[in-house]
Amino acid sequence: MTWWQALILGLIEGITEYLPVSSTGHLVVAQQLLGIGVAGEEAKMAADAFAICIQAGAILAVLGIYRARVWQMCLGLAGKDKDGLRLLCFLVIAFIPAAIIGLTLDSWIKTQLFGMLPIVIAWFIGGLYLLAFKKKLERKTLENEPDMMQQLTWKKCLSIGLFQCVAVCPGVSRSLMTISSGLFLGLTMGAALEFSFLLGVVTLGAATVKDAFFQGQLMLDTYGWTPIIVGMLASWGSAVIAVKWLLSFLKRRGLGVFGWYRIILALVIGVYLFI
Repeated sequence: MTWWQALILGLIEGITEYLPVSSTGHLVVAQQLLGIGVAGEEAKMAADAFAICIQAGAILAVLGIYRARVWQMCLGLAGKDKDGLRLLCFLVIAFIPAAIIGLTLDSWIKTQLFGMLPIVIAWFIGGLYLLAFKKKLERKTLENEPDMMQQLTWKKCLSIGLFQCVAVCPGVSRSLMTISSGLFLGLTMGAALEFSFLLGVVTLGAATVKDAFFQGQLMLDTYGWTPIIVGMLASWGSAVIAVKWLLSFLKRRGLGVFGWYRIILALVIGVYLFI
């Protein structure tokens, strides 16, 4: 992998990670088009690990943007902030279902679903889902919006976590499932976005640590440090911009435009597969 290929993949990861369009789907297609991970099983394992590990940049972006919430949770762990501890518990509750599914089905998912056709199908179905529920998902931010913690309960967090499990299938989008489920459960757009992003830090962080532990050496032997560092930095920079833009855009416009994007992308890649 060259530095410019790593740069492209890092930019794709950062831009798409928190948008409801599936970063994993975009990365799998991009790797295929760039000829990365197509020369045998070990090459594919290294490419999959790279796609997961450069998520660290996107994680750092959200940690920086929501540093006040992160600090609040740190104070909660120290017994100095009850809301911070409560939020941390809510995130753990929401994370548990995906952790169970990920640990039990990880190998099957990677062998059966990490292909372009399953991703195209998931993109298309997700687009129809967004358009079908477009009106219900248009929750504007209120001028005097209640704090996210006033809107959350452990039952809502568990429900969001169960919805997140659907996103173990590449192409579905973790953000799509967590944001939309939060809105269906009565959260305002601001609260749904914030909880989705914070839950993403936990979920993506766990996946990154897992793949780095089991496949990190193979990834290093295959690519070396330079592409990994370039990919993470690109992921971090583009995620900062993408998250700030998304916060502004969704509070004003809603999720409908991403439904059209997913359907058009699915049709374009679908045609590419069969020509």
